[in-house]
Amino acid sequence: MGELSELFAPGRVAVVGATEREGSVGRAIMDNLVSDFAGEVVPVNPNYDEVLGLPCVPDVGDADADLAVVVVPPKIAVEAVRRAGEAGVRNVVVITAGFGETGAAGANRERDLTEVADEYDLNLVGPNSLGIMSTPNGMNATFGPENAEPGSMSFMSQSGAFITAVLDWANDEGIGFKDVVSLGNKAVLDEADFVRAWGDDPDTDVVIGYLEGIEHGRDFIDAAREVTRDTPIVLVKSGRTDAGAQAASSHTGTIAGSEQAYETGFDQAGVIRANSVQELFDSAQMLANQPLPESDDVAVVTNAGGPGVMSTDAVGESGLSMASFSEETLETFGETLPEEGNIYNPVDIVGDADNDRFREALDVALADENVGTALVLSCPTAVLDYEELAEATVDLREKHGKPVAACFMGGERVDEAASVLQEAGIPNYFDPSRAIEALDALRRYREIAGREYDEPTEFDVERERAREILESVRGRDDNRLGVEAMDLLSAYGIETPAGEIVDSATDAETVAEEIDGPVVMKIVSPDILHKSDIGGVKVGVADEDVYDAYEDLVTRARNYQPDAAILGVQVQEMVDLDAGVETIVGMNRDPQFGPLLMFGLGGIFVEVLEDTTFRVAPVSEREAREMTEEIKTAPLLRGARGRDPVDREGVVETIQRLSQLVADFPAILELDINPLVATPDGVRAVDVRLTVDPDEL
Repeated sequence: MGELSELFAPGRVAVVGATEREGSVGRAIMDNLVSDFAGEVVPVNPNYDEVLGLPCVPDVGDADADLAVVVVPPKIAVEAVRRAGEAGVRNVVVITAGFGETGAAGANRERDLTEVADEYDLNLVGPNSLGIMSTPNGMNATFGPENAEPGSMSFMSQSGAFITAVLDWANDEGIGFKDVVSLGNKAVLDEADFVRAWGDDPDTDVVIGYLEGIEHGRDFIDAAREVTRDTPIVLVKSGRTDAGAQAASSHTGTIAGSEQAYETGFDQAGVIRANSVQELFDSAQMLANQPLPESDDVAVVTNAGGPGVMSTDAVGESGLSMASFSEETLETFGETLPEEGNIYNPVDIVGDADNDRFREALDVALADENVGTALVLSCPTAVLDYEELAEATVDLREKHGKPVAACFMGGERVDEAASVLQEAGIPNYFDPSRAIEALDALRRYREIAGREYDEPTEFDVERERAREILESVRGRDDNRLGVEAMDLLSAYGIETPAGEIVDSATDAETVAEEIDGPVVMKIVSPDILHKSDIGGVKVGVADEDVYDAYEDLVTRARNYQPDAAILGVQVQEMVDLDAGVETIVGMNRDPQFGPLLMFGLGGIFVEVLEDTTFRVAPVSEREAREMTEEIKTAPLLRGARGRDPVDREGVVETIQRLSQLVADFPAILELDINPLVATPDGVRAVDVRLTVDPDEL
């Protein structure tokens, strides 16, 4: 591993707050360490000469430790960590609660703890942590009741209780782990740090975890992208139904809640997101022990017609497909299977099949070059020995080098066979749909591992000009900008129609005369968001009607909202919306992941249709292009029903330029370009609105 290697492989562990008092956390940690740890354990407590027969030192500075586990009360825990840092201890686990999770006083203590960790460059887990484990050296530095069995999965969790429950269950199931970490409050080390560490660890085959939140989303994406090239990451994230705590004023903000940010961030990071604990371990076990399939085509070999149909349905609901057998395979099945059997996929070898028939059918299916993976699906019969079938399944998986899932349905009679399969890294599932879902995780990871990531394009832009426009919110009662900020887009190379904002009907006429053809006129007010709803937009205004149109727009705005700030009227070149496609490009700044870009079908129906896709900015050209291809109405951009295709390259570049803008200016909280009109001849931003935090400028 990298910088955290000594955290999991210390030679000497100091327990600060060790005690022999029954029922105490300090005693539980001592018991766990003394029982199996291959290194030395040093109890630290000025009130004892020894603990559990081990010599006790009064101060952590006397322990000469590689790792300090702190269990003293919160009021003295920070000082204990400081003493560890002064003594040269680089790795610290703070079990103690009573920090950021408890209110203002606890939050202050946590800040102090972080400052100490920064001062001494500590690898600090917690506070409020159950502790950590590492099975290669038998280290259980937790106060949980169970130790982990050895394995190749490394597991992190924000919930210590979840760890104890998982270990209790996993030990019964024969599921093992390399390292286990209770993240606690993540004052210093967080999920990104452990992802990086386990990505460098040759003994970790899969990273799994339970998370309740991610504080530094972009850092997590960057870390996971590197790791998932070689090591799968499977996570459960709670809070799926939380659509965001803050009301949003823009289209993008309305659609893009925090759950959308996690979905998008995990996808960009290459993380496989599990919807349940069962799915987490089903996927992880498959990924930890099976080769990646060369294709998505599944063969199902079964002695039961009904479950075979269930597995076919499950394949149809996944990203996999039922394999089409070669003529040679079909001929072999026709010659070897009973007439009442089915030679097509799923292969039904009939209920009276013995072990020899099962073995031969699975061998034939796996030998077919059209088969990427296989499911062995069986129901108990008097002529079938499940343990022998398990051994055959293991042998044939090794022979053909293709991933195999097992679905041996039944109760106690399955136990011995399941143990044989588990020992060989082949999970057994009672439900065929679970087996297919686990196989689908292999497909998903194969695609993730094969991804190419590009650096975002850095465009030549006018940052200072953009900053000046954003600064215009200072001194205003409202921090929103509308069409008066069109020059902001121009500063970042996003094309806009010709036009100006004027504050008199006479000036409106002057501007209109300089524009060829009829114009569009819009009321400019940060207080009136949906201008078209109040008649605040006039389209196709001829030169002779501009004066009256100006007066009418201002009157409508005053009548609608007398106290609204009216900044004037925008007189703008008219864009032929019928000649192109109205799209939307927007951004909502997520508290965890930062700028969340949205692209989709725009115009007045954006919130109704919600034909949108998302990425965390900054995005590369490849990612921007993928966004234009993912929406359901993408055929409109390519040209549909005889229409010419739009300038998709212009759309892709506009997404990238907006990505750069919102990445450059964290002060932009929300931004919508709607519509962004894409025509065969180019792309232009017709309207914009944004919300700015002046304190971030």
